[in-house]
Amino acid sequence: MNAMVNYASCAVLWLGLAAKAPDLVRHRRDPYLRAICAVLALAGLCFLLGAPPTVGAVNDLSGVPNLAAPLTYASVTAYSAAAQVLVVHWRGGPRVRAVARRWMLAYALVVLGIAVSFALGDAPVERRTDLDLYYATTPFIGQMIVLYLLGHLAAVTVTTVSALRWARRVRGPLRLGLTVLGAGALCNAGYSLSKLAAVAARWTGRDWQVLVTDVSPAAAAGSAVLTVTGVLIPLAVPGWARRRRARRAYARLEPLERVLDDLLTRRSLRLPRPRAVSPGARLMWRQTSIHNALGHLAPHLDAALFDRVREDALRATGDAERAEAAAWAAVVADAAHRAGRGERHERERSGGASALPHRLPGPAALARIADALATAPAAAPAPRGRGPAAVTGAV
Repeated sequence: MNAMVNYASCAVLWLGLAAKAPDLVRHRRDPYLRAICAVLALAGLCFLLGAPPTVGAVNDLSGVPNLAAPLTYASVTAYSAAAQVLVVHWRGGPRVRAVARRWMLAYALVVLGIAVSFALGDAPVERRTDLDLYYATTPFIGQMIVLYLLGHLAAVTVTTVSALRWARRVRGPLRLGLTVLGAGALCNAGYSLSKLAAVAARWTGRDWQVLVTDVSPAAAAGSAVLTVTGVLIPLAVPGWARRRRARRAYARLEPLERVLDDLLTRRSLRLPRPRAVSPGARLMWRQTSIHNALGHLAPHLDAALFDRVREDALRATGDAERAEAAAWAAVVADAAHRAGRGERHERERSGGASALPHRLPGPAALARIADALATAPAAAPAPRGRGPAAVTGAV
């Protein structure tokens, strides 16, 4: 069961790493992204190396009993340093690089201490699940165990305090991510505390093996889920929100595209539908098609109709933006109707020029025009002597 927990935790963390790998490839010089990927990669490596089958494989392949232990401890220490560096980059400030380098140097010394302690000690009997207890009183090996546990506890404690303190000063996805990361670091503290308690109990002649075999793996597994979630929230939530806004904007423009559909089809003004399925690509495709149609309709736009409808809507609502949208909805529906029947505007037929082509609506106004059309079922052109009452009244 312990192995399954380790491998499942490793899979969760490395799935998060796989989600961020494309960004790292594109922005490999970004220290923030490097820190995120290092946290996910090293945390997963800790679980992989700590699984009993992996421990046995490493020991067998190397021919050194318990070599997997210092390797696991070194990966835990490296993960601790990466977590600290990530929090430093999250907080920012003028001395980010200097502080990050100090953390990395400090934990490099811890890794060196682990390696030297293992080399000086003697651990001839392979222990895959309880090495911490079995060798807790062995010279140098016991010190190695305490060194890595204290280093890990210091890192997760500082990470917890820093993340939760910083979370109070920010808002949005970053606040949520820091809070979850802080909870993950606190859960990770349970891992080192339970092992330290078991080691201390062993020094006094008591056996608290359950803390090593059951409590610490459960705390580590919970920390893995919370850590990957906390790291990914500030990155995933803004992208999710952008996609949601793009989907809503795409759907919102549908009434305007529907009015222009016949023109887009007959004149082949609609761009080929993009193969990309991202909401942003679909939105851009619809906006561009609509702009193509409006550009084609420019000579057919009735400036006098526009002014009449805008004035009527402004008197009715007192809202200049809604009045402008109602006026555009009226002239676009009118021009699309006449263009579909092959008619041309009177001013164009007489050699004059419409006053509207130079002020075609921008992207922000398209949604309001579509709303005006959506709330005016009878938005087709009204009799020429007055503005389209349905559009005016709906807005």
